[in-house]
Amino acid sequence: MKKYAVIVAGGSGKRMGNIIPKQFLLLKGKAVLWYTIDTFLRAYNDVIIILVLPERHVQKGNAIVSSFKEGDRIKIVCGGDTRFHSVQSGLKEVKGDAVVFVHDAVRCLVSVPLIQRCYKTALEKGSAIPAVAATDSIRILNHTHHQVADRTQVRIIQTPQTFLSNIILPAFRQEYTDDFTDEATVVEANGTEVFLTEGEYDNIKITRPIDMMIAERILEERLALKQA
Repeated sequence: MKKYAVIVAGGSGKRMGNIIPKQFLLLKGKAVLWYTIDTFLRAYNDVIIILVLPERHVQKGNAIVSSFKEGDRIKIVCGGDTRFHSVQSGLKEVKGDAVVFVHDAVRCLVSVPLIQRCYKTALEKGSAIPAVAATDSIRILNHTHHQVADRTQVRIIQTPQTFLSNIILPAFRQEYTDDFTDEATVVEANGTEVFLTEGEYDNIKITRPIDMMIAERILEERLALKQA
């Protein structure tokens, strides 16, 4: 079955305190986005990558794409005002029956096994939403009151959120609402149940400066394991 990876790179970098969008920050000499693209290309030799970028950063994206010999498998499209509209723009490039990954560009430590696990689960169940158990204590706020939540029942959602095309494409024909926080909520609003699969704690989202330090350390550890 065809495979498409819609990689959404719409971040502005504000929380990083940087004028450079976080997907273009350098991590051990390469852009954060480079690592994300590289992992998807290594996961499957037939995956088509749809890179969704703000229009003003397309040139930066082209420079990164040109560094890959598989550049013919990568297409850049311009995003929209919200994540929903950016994903919607990317999904327009999906043709025929396929498995579709939707991934945050700044989750640059995504692994090949996680991508492949999501693919297999989506084939079996129609969707695969990677998630990890909460490790911190959780409290639920209700106006001026709060109460402890059972963290064993809490899951932290990651990407790539993965779907059969005949599930995700119709879902994104809905009108946008503020309740759409990710692709899973869009699909559920269209009346389709989604399924969780085991995520990875290393699959962090680069949001703040400390995340760059953590990502660098993880990359160093991975390299050391390969050389061992």
